[in-house]
Amino acid sequence: MRRIFAVAAVAIISSALAHPARAQDVAAFYKGRNVNMEIGYSVGGGYDVYARMVARFIGRHIPGSPTIVAKNMEGAGSLRLANWLYNVGVKDGTEMGTIGRGVAFDPLLGNKAAQFDANKFNWIGSANDEVSVCVAWQNAGINKFEDLYTKQLTVGGTGGGSDTDVFPAILNAVLGTKMKVITGYPGGNDVNLAMERGEVAGRCGWSWSSVVATHKDWLAQKKITILVQLGLSKHPDLPDVPLVTDLARNDEERQILKLIFARQVMGRPFLAPPNIPAERAAAIRQAFVDTMKDKDFLAEADKAQLEITPVGGPEVEKLVREVYQTLPEIAAKAAKVLNPK
Repeated sequence: MRRIFAVAAVAIISSALAHPARAQDVAAFYKGRNVNMEIGYSVGGGYDVYARMVARFIGRHIPGSPTIVAKNMEGAGSLRLANWLYNVGVKDGTEMGTIGRGVAFDPLLGNKAAQFDANKFNWIGSANDEVSVCVAWQNAGINKFEDLYTKQLTVGGTGGGSDTDVFPAILNAVLGTKMKVITGYPGGNDVNLAMERGEVAGRCGWSWSSVVATHKDWLAQKKITILVQLGLSKHPDLPDVPLVTDLARNDEERQILKLIFARQVMGRPFLAPPNIPAERAAAIRQAFVDTMKDKDFLAEADKAQLEITPVGGPEVEKLVREVYQTLPEIAAKAAKVLNPK
């Protein structure tokens, strides 16, 4: 993946050098302008932390050095922002944003509220290749994943097609766990506060990078128990925590789980509206590549304990396209799980 990322970066650089006039036009357009970085969740959660960090540095790598303004537009697990970017957002290169990694696949999974074609977005890249986890609060009485087969765990959700709602629903339907989702929280940080207040007893679909960045103290103090990791491969930090795809009992279950958890590769996705002038879209993609290699950015990310394992825009675009080629019968079964009515 990193090799593909590097090749894509070289191709973009070569293209820019081949068209110096276009590069000058891009710089002239962005000079003195503001570019909005829209964040599909509330302040303080993992997506917000990553987006604000990227916003601090990406402007210096866009020709013309525009000012990047971070804004929160939470709602429906970031589906509100995805719809807005596609249908309303200005399509001149002055709007970009970050949404939940699974929101791009809402139309495929039968969410009629998703009013976009994911293949038409300009995918800028992802700050990391993610693994998520399900956790139980210290007094929940859930000490290992197997407990979820016999005991109910109430978890907080952020609505719509967000991981916090989709992942427990899939685990319940495919593996037979007993999680109850209390949805409607504006963002992940609000779910964490709800755990502390005792409103919910856990969270399922929490990025491991976010756990480490925002609540490493909870791990040290054993306030939470890590029950399962959600992705296509294990995280090096969690060798003894079961991987969800290893829990499948047959090939059909395994295919459904792979469909859902393929999104983890685009762990912190950044995107822009469709129909942006091609040279500006290419400049933003290249700026993202350069930001991910920026020594100051990496130093700040390390200080904030943010995991940076970037995936390039072309690779994210390819992943989205491939997921939409899932066999219709498998997609239909997954959609039925998520939309039982």
